[in-house]
Amino acid sequence: MKTRVLIVDDEHLIRSAYRAILHAEPDLQVVGEAADGLEATELATQLHPDVVMMDVRLPRLSGIDATAHLVRTMPNAPHILVVTTFENDEYVYAALRAGAQGFLLKRSRADTLVHAVRLVARGDSLLFPTAVRELALRHAPIAPDRSRIDRLTARERDVLRLMTAGLTNAQIADRAQVGAETVKTHVTRILGKLEVRDRTQAVIAAYESGFVTAGHR
Repeated sequence: MKTRVLIVDDEHLIRSAYRAILHAEPDLQVVGEAADGLEATELATQLHPDVVMMDVRLPRLSGIDATAHLVRTMPNAPHILVVTTFENDEYVYAALRAGAQGFLLKRSRADTLVHAVRLVARGDSLLFPTAVRELALRHAPIAPDRSRIDRLTARERDVLRLMTAGLTNAQIADRAQVGAETVKTHVTRILGKLEVRDRTQAVIAAYESGFVTAGHR
């Protein structure tokens, strides 16, 4: 079954380029294009894509607000991949907090773009650890709340640290020398205890709670 993708960008040439790149992949299918955030929410509701490539800066409705709307209103919301020009864009962090699974730089190579769509489609995060760390620490509360972090076991905390480094489940399994299903179980429990929707939100919670600090690498 093909991964269904909705492309959202206000520049026609960029949408055309993304479409050409994705069309060349046998497992990916572009089901629609939108030029602004409002159109994106309407098409996503109609077409039910698996992944939305969402430009963060859009007319009528921003990529942040469009992301928040889809996550809030769709029972099975699509995975959202934010596309941006600058990795330290404040809008990117807001979109991640709103529910996006990761972000991709517009200057990325075609193979990187394809990999990003596939990665997000299967539920993994696509984050640039250094950029996310800098943005998250910039927005961290003065008095962070560690109550949810304290619910985690020692092993779950180890897995969360690896998640903040941008590792996928397979990479975490290799690093921790455990099975992939074991890691998946840990991640599921982490999400439940932190009361977050996905692993991207778990990473943000790790930073904003003070669990991960500026010295973490």
